[in-house]
Amino acid sequence: MKKLVKKLIAGMLLAGVCASAAACGAKGGGGEDASGRTNVRIAYFPNITHTQALVMKNQKTLEEKWKDQCNVTWTSFNAGPAEMEAIFAGEIDLGYIGPVPALSANVKSEGDVQIISNTTNAGAVFLKRKDSGISSLSDLAGKKIAVPQMGNTQHLCLLNILSDQGLKTVDAGGDVTVNASSNADILNLIDNGSVDAALVPEPWGTTIENNGNADILLDYDEVFLEGNYPTAVVVASRDFIKEHPELVKQFLEAHEEAALYINEHMEQAREIVNTEIEATTGKAIDAQVIESAFMRMTVDTALNKEAIMKFAEISKNEGFISKVPEESDVFTTEFN
Repeated sequence: MKKLVKKLIAGMLLAGVCASAAACGAKGGGGEDASGRTNVRIAYFPNITHTQALVMKNQKTLEEKWKDQCNVTWTSFNAGPAEMEAIFAGEIDLGYIGPVPALSANVKSEGDVQIISNTTNAGAVFLKRKDSGISSLSDLAGKKIAVPQMGNTQHLCLLNILSDQGLKTVDAGGDVTVNASSNADILNLIDNGSVDAALVPEPWGTTIENNGNADILLDYDEVFLEGNYPTAVVVASRDFIKEHPELVKQFLEAHEEAALYINEHMEQAREIVNTEIEATTGKAIDAQVIESAFMRMTVDTALNKEAIMKFAEISKNEGFISKVPEESDVFTTEFN
């Protein structure tokens, strides 16, 4: 991705993203091998909201679809910024990621990172510690609240909730303290009383609730837009879209077929997702937890552009992006 690399790579701290100059320098994608097969590099997270990626990876859907024309590489990430750095470095062609880091990358790259499909909706809950003194949203004043990452989807949902209540964070001159911690650490922070509440994605919402020290304050369909908002989307580099439109179309066909399979075979899909999570992280999710977590999200490939642009407005107002981009500069849904 020539233009994007020139604009961004000099300013990025690429923590080991580029293994070599040759790995980062291919035009419009991963190039070709000696036999002329195209290298297609796909990013994903090992969590339930990236469920289509985990199912396709497990079933080798793309490897079979492209067995005569492409080499498929799956790369796991744990955070949106790290995945975006890999895209900026030209190491990823297609990626599953949260809508907020996708928007940030789109703005920073001046449109070179495009959102091309939806993946899942909702899948996050707002919990309160049982002895926190919180019984309603108005009680959040003066409280300490944890989110997985500053500037991510759950953080922006929280900021929107606070704004609706006329509340502000300490950084904005208010009295609500927001801390960013890993989901596993948030469980401990709730237990030891260091935070009063937390807005977290599944399966951590169910895990924290089942641990016994927290209750649901807002369920998955109450956090933002009645649950009609994306938790994960698919992005692609504009160069890859331009140079390989047929591959992008074929990828999205497989992505949609995976969504259909998941919705029609939910029990099998949960097992596949859990198998892939264990393979990547070394630890499977309790079957009861993953079942509850799946009930708090929907698997849907239809883009909710309105919700994503609402995230863009919140991101701009909170200083996470420099401008609200034009909708036409964010999404690509036609591939010629």
